[in-house]
Amino acid sequence: MTVIDTAPLGVANPSSTTTVHLSGEIDIFSSAALRRRLLNTLHYSTSLLIIDLSQVSFCDAGGLAVLVGIQHRARRMGITLALRAPRPFMSRLLRTTGLDRGLPMVA
Repeated sequence: MTVIDTAPLGVANPSSTTTVHLSGEIDIFSSAALRRRLLNTLHYSTSLLIIDLSQVSFCDAGGLAVLVGIQHRARRMGITLALRAPRPFMSRLLRTTGLDRGLPMVA
């Protein structure tokens, strides 16, 4: 799994959006590193954190747990987490688990 973080360095600008682009597989082997990276990103995120899923090729229950956990942490910090461009398999997974109702999508 690769994380490309396009968040600003230093102090966050609340008028801009923080975007994290993920690629590859989000599974038991990569979910702990992803969790650490996203928690770190929250510390300098703006009021909106977008996770771009367009290049994610696989996601298991551990990956979904990371997304839900980060969303809960973000809410406590006053940050909205949204997902962008999930591939069809990921959209089905989110729909099947009901997470599509709790994790907002942006165009």
